[in-house]
Amino acid sequence: MVDQYVVGWILASLLGLAALCHLVAKRGRRGGEGRECVVETDCIVTTGKQCGSESANGNGSDVDVIIVGAGVAGAALAHTLGKDGRRVHVIERDLTEPDRIVGELLQPGGYLKLIELGLQDCVKEIDAQRVFGYALFKDGQNTRLSYPLEKFHSDVSGRSFHNGRFIQRMRQKAATLSNVKLEQGTVTSLIEEKGTIKGVQYKTKDGKELAAYAPLTIVCDGCFSNLRRSLCKPKVDIPSCFVGLVLEKCQLPYANHGHVILGDPSPILFYPISSTEVRCLVDVPGQKVPNIANGEMANYLKTVVAPQVPPEIHEAFVAAVDKGNIRTMPNRSMPAAPHPTPGALLMGDAFNMRHPLTGGGMTVALSDIVVLRDLLRPLRDLNDAPTLCKYLESFYTLRKPVASTINTLAGALYKVFSASPDPARKEMRQACFDYLSLGGVFSNGPVSLLSGLNPRPLSLVLHFFAVAIYGVGRLMLPFPSIKRMWIGARLISGASGIIFPIIKAEGVRQMFFPAMVPAYYRGPPAE
Repeated sequence: MVDQYVVGWILASLLGLAALCHLVAKRGRRGGEGRECVVETDCIVTTGKQCGSESANGNGSDVDVIIVGAGVAGAALAHTLGKDGRRVHVIERDLTEPDRIVGELLQPGGYLKLIELGLQDCVKEIDAQRVFGYALFKDGQNTRLSYPLEKFHSDVSGRSFHNGRFIQRMRQKAATLSNVKLEQGTVTSLIEEKGTIKGVQYKTKDGKELAAYAPLTIVCDGCFSNLRRSLCKPKVDIPSCFVGLVLEKCQLPYANHGHVILGDPSPILFYPISSTEVRCLVDVPGQKVPNIANGEMANYLKTVVAPQVPPEIHEAFVAAVDKGNIRTMPNRSMPAAPHPTPGALLMGDAFNMRHPLTGGGMTVALSDIVVLRDLLRPLRDLNDAPTLCKYLESFYTLRKPVASTINTLAGALYKVFSASPDPARKEMRQACFDYLSLGGVFSNGPVSLLSGLNPRPLSLVLHFFAVAIYGVGRLMLPFPSIKRMWIGARLISGASGIIFPIIKAEGVRQMFFPAMVPAYYRGPPAE
């Protein structure tokens, strides 16, 4: 294990030095270049003996799986399991089209998973826009980072769209299967008997209390989950909030690209969500945002944010602020920390969240569904809950390398991209921008991670510390000084302080050495 870390450091050093040499070589020839809110309630786990409500399935069960929630994860999972012949009962609080300001950008890696699940047509007929990469803006400079799609079919790229339209398409596709039942209702509790989850208690649309039973209950009720507390140890962090606007009939500087402005105090995002609309997400650090009702928010957007917006879309941005349809959404981060429970499983944002800066949430959810589908396929009978639970512990290990890489990148990039008065953090931010601007391996590697096309933990650590070493090397040019050496030392220390706590929360062994976890080798229970 130590040898692998040493090799990683050597590779990161070489990559950072290569980037520095590339910069030096280029220097001689470079010229001038409405609020979303859902009330969280405490989950009540009801024992089977206390449950006196009418059962939707009689005393037994006529379904294999209950899915709580029909968002991206729930709807995709329902279709996937239904297509495999499972009898699925989906209970969703509201089956009308959702209206959210996040979950609007699907990375190419997520689109590949969508293809694998047979759901790629769900991005059709919703005016979805193809996305081919990102444009970074900082202090009047900009650079374009393209997804490395050369090895893929021409249809493979990112997709951006209205979240609600995408979800409705997936719900419709799931509902076409005769063995999938979608029902509108609010799940109030899980039904537990002797430590095993037997089903759920819920209220129907007309207020009737019912209970539904199945051998496996999968909770996908989103970031505001009121059921996760009984199935995991949630440690939810809210580092910031997004303020959402829609810009109409404007052209972004780079067509079919996401735009990230490394603003002050934190990033500002722009990306198309239809042929005539551009989503703007302004990150506001902390949990408190300026008041919308009394005009504080509009003033903040016009005086603090608008001057940092590219001139091509400045007028459309101000017009969107004046229009007044301003909404906010807390950005939540939560490592996956499940305690395996017979008869139940967590998925989606109910289970694991990361800062939405990199748009990786749907990629993680769809990747998790592929892992779970492959685990469940060999099983004909799901009724042996303790054995099934032990077997499905491998799900938490098998998903880790992909999910943890995307999670760690999101948390680390948010901290690096946010402004800071600390000279070391300022240098790290500038080094990251310049490193990505070098192109070639220096941009392809990080963008492959960001896009979910190559979500490898070692590659993430390699490039992250290559940026830090590149930053230190630049400080030493043309000659070192005590002050520069001190800033360089603090830059390396700060980089370690950013990434290592995130990796620790994700789980070092599961992330980098999953084959060392016993659950990795668990096979399906014998019939």
